[in-house]
Amino acid sequence: MIGLHAFHKTNRTALAAKPFFACVTLACVTLLCAASAFAQGGAMSPYPGEKDGVSAGGKWMEFQSEDKMTGAHKVRFELVANNYFKEDPDYKPRVELVCTNGKYEYTNFDPGARLGRPDYPGFWGQPKMEVMVRVDGVHNHRGWNWLRGRFLSMDKGTIRGAIGAQVFNVEVRTRTGYAIAEFSPAGLNLDEVRKSCDLSPKKPSQD
Repeated sequence: MIGLHAFHKTNRTALAAKPFFACVTLACVTLLCAASAFAQGGAMSPYPGEKDGVSAGGKWMEFQSEDKMTGAHKVRFELVANNYFKEDPDYKPRVELVCTNGKYEYTNFDPGARLGRPDYPGFWGQPKMEVMVRVDGVHNHRGWNWLRGRFLSMDKGTIRGAIGAQVFNVEVRTRTGYAIAEFSPAGLNLDEVRKSCDLSPKKPSQD
């Protein structure tokens, strides 16, 4: 009788545990599906106070924020490269186009690696680095402001060419030598860029 009682007790425990494990399994599946959907259609923002990103068309993401002091509305369009630099295989190079209150503000190129030393001073003494850019079939040399060895400030003409291009590549000098970041900028919602930045694409010309 003791053995039979223990059997029934064990059986009841197992039956009671089934709904619990079923709920846990369902919750895990739901979380995984939600994470998968977010990965396909959105991106978490790395900056405090900035909303998580949504697709801006193609491989571009759009992030929005508001300046807590001035109330200025900021929009940041981000395009991540197709490849990594060997210095950091966990962080791809990227372009960040930033606009405030419907006007273009600046564009930064983030190589995801430490840059080499600047090449020469600009007109105001600011450090600059010479890069080579390719926009579809046109390639040019540009002098971009060197920002703390981690970013380069892109010129407006280059980003105007890039947002309307199929191919956009940037060759820069890192601490370990020259490297090329390869981008696929096609598919960007240009109407959204016009509204948020007052910026339109322009075909580049060979220097």
